[in-house]
Amino acid sequence: MTRTRIFSGVKPTGHLTLGNYLGAVRRWAEEDQHRADGVFCVVDLHALTVAHDPARVRRLSRQAATILLAAGLDPDRCALFVQSHVDEHTRLAYLLECTATDGEMRRMIQYKEKAARERARGGSVRLSLLTYPALMAADILAYGTDEVPVGDDQAQHVELTRDLARRFNERYGHVFTVPRATHPPVAARVMDLQDPTAKMGKSQARSAGIVHLLDEPDAVRRKIMRAVTDGGSEVRYDREAHPGVANLLDILSAATGGRERPEELAGQFGSYGALKKDTAEAVVELLCPLRQRHAELSADPAYVDGVLRAGAERARAMARPWVDAAHRAIGLLPPV
Repeated sequence: MTRTRIFSGVKPTGHLTLGNYLGAVRRWAEEDQHRADGVFCVVDLHALTVAHDPARVRRLSRQAATILLAAGLDPDRCALFVQSHVDEHTRLAYLLECTATDGEMRRMIQYKEKAARERARGGSVRLSLLTYPALMAADILAYGTDEVPVGDDQAQHVELTRDLARRFNERYGHVFTVPRATHPPVAARVMDLQDPTAKMGKSQARSAGIVHLLDEPDAVRRKIMRAVTDGGSEVRYDREAHPGVANLLDILSAATGGRERPEELAGQFGSYGALKKDTAEAVVELLCPLRQRHAELSADPAYVDGVLRAGAERARAMARPWVDAAHRAIGLLPPV
């Protein structure tokens, strides 16, 4: 039987965070690559949709790839590569732009939010910010993907990918697998420690509420101990009324492997301080092996380069038949 194929990626627009790890990366390493045919990449082309420093994008792309290896992705079990190293992504993206509509692109929540921020800063909105969901769809569909493990904020993009796959198949003949989104059961969306109504995002300018995966243990403890909680003193899991406490309970539950649900953990604490202390220590313990392995890999860049080179070759071999089939189906002459 053919194994399930999974695709997912990380965008090098900032240092990877605890939210990235608990919501996605740990699951890729501990579960997905073992049960399925995993395709994981650093989606560097997506980082070009807003103003950026080229040197920083290159640096963060390498750092992200190294962290994925340090987190446990095994190049013998999965394909790990950089998006721009595989031309099939952009070859397919234009075909999907020709399948999507302007209205679909403008309805994307992330486009609305990011475009509003760019305009508020007095900047211009790049066309690629509007069209990048088509590139994201190409990332997924180029591999015959069955599952896309995503956080809540990306669910809309996966739904658009499903719509584009079905529309293409109906118009031009069956080419694409229609993928489905999957979500981790706990901490799918870790929130900012200083603003528990906002996602812990790696692209945010202020980092007081963001735990980065390479933060030193003392920095992790300091950020969590200073986390915003809520009025009152009762430790209770209620995302609406007590978002700060709920976020800490979500993090603690996920950091300890989900052995106890956040609601169950709430009853074990008599104060916010005790909850923060246990959460901080659990996160420090969780991230220590990753930081150590990242330091080892960073000292051997030739190994990381070799992994990315082999991963790109493997990815091209997987993607080319799907993309070639899409080119034929939509009416393009094959190369002569």
